[in-house]
Amino acid sequence: MPGVETLREPLAAIMRAAGDLARETAKGPYKRWTKGDDDSPVSEADIAVDNFLRPRLRELLPGAGWLSEETEREAPQHEKAPTWIVDPIDGTRAFLQGRADWTIAVALTENGRPTLAALYAPITDELFMAAAAQGATLNGARLKASAGANISGARLAGPQRYLKRLSELDTSIAPQPKVFSLALRIARVAEGALDAAFASSGSHDWDLAAADLLVHEAGGMMTDFNGHLLRYNRPHDAHGALLAAGTARHGALVSLVRNRQSEFA
Repeated sequence: MPGVETLREPLAAIMRAAGDLARETAKGPYKRWTKGDDDSPVSEADIAVDNFLRPRLRELLPGAGWLSEETEREAPQHEKAPTWIVDPIDGTRAFLQGRADWTIAVALTENGRPTLAALYAPITDELFMAAAAQGATLNGARLKASAGANISGARLAGPQRYLKRLSELDTSIAPQPKVFSLALRIARVAEGALDAAFASSGSHDWDLAAADLLVHEAGGMMTDFNGHLLRYNRPHDAHGALLAAGTARHGALVSLVRNRQSEFA
C-alpha cells in the first residue's frame, strides 16, 4: 500500500466534490425514508454521496475493502486489510432539519486502526484531515487538543444524561450545545473547541473511525470508558460508550467514569 500521506491531497479533493454534491441535494426537493429497528433517517443525499465516493475511493486505493453505513460490506472483511470506512452523511437528522452540523466522514483503516481520515462539513466549509504520525489539520491549519487535566470548568458535549450526571459530580463543568454529527462532535475536541466529548453505546465504525484519528493526531485520546482503544473493521461494527479528550484530561475522565458506568447506561 502506498504511504497514506500521498493519498491526503487527492482525498481532500474527493471530499470537497462530495460536499458540493451534498449541498446541491440539500436544496431539494429530495426523498427521505427510515430504516432499521430504530427508524433511523435516510435521504437521497446519503445514497448520492455514497455512490459518488465508492468508485473514487476504490480508484484511489485499488483492492481496499469497503464498509459504509449505506451499502453492503465488500471484501476483504478482516481487521488487518486496508479498508475504507465511510459515513456519507453523518448527522442525517441535522441535514434534514437544514442545520449546519452534518458531515461527510471517510477513514482508511489497516490492522484495525485508522491511518488516514477526512471529515468535511460542507455548510461551514470545514475540512478536517489527518494521517497517521503526520498530525491533524482543519483547512490546512494544525490542530491541537486542549491541554490540562482539570475537569472543573471543562467544556463537554454528549448525551444529555451523561452531561447531567457529570454536572452532579462537578457542578462547574460547562455543558455545550448538542452537535448532531458525532464525528464532528469528536473533531471539535481535536480542534480544541471542546475539552471533551462523549458518545453513548451503539455508535458504529463509520461514525467514529475518521474522528478517532483526528483526535489522536491532535494530541488527544478517544477510548471506551475503560480506556481501551477502539478496533475497526471487525465482524461487529458497533461500539460501547466512549469519550474523547486531550490526553491528560482523558485520563482524569476515564478515572471518573470507569467505576460509574452503570450510572451512564
